[in-house]
Amino acid sequence: MAIEKYIILDRDGVINVDLFDYVTNPIDFKFEQGSLEALKKLTLFGYKIIVATNQACISLGIATKKEIDDVNLHMKQKAKENGAEILHIEVCPHKPEDKCKCRKPETGLLTSAEKLLNINLKGSFFIGDKFSDIQCALAHDCLPVLVKTGYGEITLKNHDVSQAQVFERLSSAANFICQ
Repeated sequence: MAIEKYIILDRDGVINVDLFDYVTNPIDFKFEQGSLEALKKLTLFGYKIIVATNQACISLGIATKKEIDDVNLHMKQKAKENGAEILHIEVCPHKPEDKCKCRKPETGLLTSAEKLLNINLKGSFFIGDKFSDIQCALAHDCLPVLVKTGYGEITLKNHDVSQAQVFERLSSAANFICQ
């Protein structure tokens, strides 16, 4: 029996173009260059894709949980139409000042996915564009990967990311992971 392989992806700035605001409507959701192909490649190589995303816009009243769920459903459907399968999406709706256990860099999104799916994510690749993604990955014994899209360049400039592998975008990270 094959061992299941999991990969965790941040959403905004990794899978889709980060508007540096909030993506609250499927109409505004645009895939990053090459990200659909990357999702397909990861799927074909047997990776089960889990998305872990902070969405403070919910507690800020900018978007409802349903609006964010609609954006995520749109992303899942478009991925599926292109031969990729997103297994599960975890969303933190809280603001940083809420001090919750799910907002990255905390690991609550990962532990929640593990409990819900009865899996272990330790040792899995975690691809993000923010320092909080790297911190979350390390805190949960995942393998941190930083992409330069979204906030990636800013993260590189302002933080020590020496514990992460760095790639231009999701497609180049996926090529490396699947080689």
